[in-house]
Amino acid sequence: MADPIVVAEGLHKSFGGVHALRGLDLSVPRGTVCGVLGPNGAGKTTAVRILATLSDPDAGHARVAGHDVLREAGEVRARIGLAGQYAAVDEKLTGRGNLRMFGRLYHLSRCAAHRRADELLERFGLLEAADRRVAGYSGGMRRRLDLATSLILGPEVLFLDEPTTGLDPRGRGEIWDAVCELVADGTTVLLTTQYLEEADRLADDIAVVDHGKVIATGTPDELKAAIGDRLDVVVADPAALRPAAAVLHAVAGTGPAMTGTGRLSVALPAGGLRLAGVVRELDRAGVAAADVSLRRPTLDEVFLRLTGREEPVR
Repeated sequence: MADPIVVAEGLHKSFGGVHALRGLDLSVPRGTVCGVLGPNGAGKTTAVRILATLSDPDAGHARVAGHDVLREAGEVRARIGLAGQYAAVDEKLTGRGNLRMFGRLYHLSRCAAHRRADELLERFGLLEAADRRVAGYSGGMRRRLDLATSLILGPEVLFLDEPTTGLDPRGRGEIWDAVCELVADGTTVLLTTQYLEEADRLADDIAVVDHGKVIATGTPDELKAAIGDRLDVVVADPAALRPAAAVLHAVAGTGPAMTGTGRLSVALPAGGLRLAGVVRELDRAGVAAADVSLRRPTLDEVFLRLTGREEPVR
């Protein structure tokens, strides 16, 4: 495994009586995408703000690109980029004007700022709209421009805090493509997201955060394997849901979750089950099943299971 370029050890942070972080540990290998997943209020954004030197931890340590985020904040800032949940660009300026302005704010010379703006406009497919005011940009275009501003200095580490919030599928896909290109060029990306498909598509490793701590880490496949396969049962008659749920609880040892109209899903115990045996038990209970199948869990199900938010049938 590559040496970690982002390391957090025992981070704590409170806001009044609210404990946002409760000993968060994180390690991100160089040249990878780390997806940080968690429900609202889990501490994802607080962790990013500390790593990006925008907030100080109450306790714990963190290093980014070999530099301590407290003692060497300036060195850290020179090596990172940050794109938040909302595009931080000036709607009254053109796309080109925004990038030139950010270049000058980063202390580039006028010539260098103009050259870098043109490079980024081309890279993110914004040349045709470069001289239009950002107020007329689509949501996806604004997010691409925002991402471009975070890359003015070619950062070693890019923090993306829910970068595709509110975008349509096309806009989300454009950001995904841009992230893949950045990583191919050697940038390390730490991505917080609530879109499980996004993490599954982009992340080399995933850290699941809940109540201010990392509760699970691994590749998407490792996390899926850790909770076991799923058994799905579809019933044609809604009245059969309760008896079907009782059968699944008996054979799997845990209560199933409702995952769609007439559809139940349950995690299987180690060693799995034979479908024929499940079908026999359903028949004995008088349940007519329209479909019975085994499958790997989705990352959504991993997330819900790990955070205790999977809703059982009652």
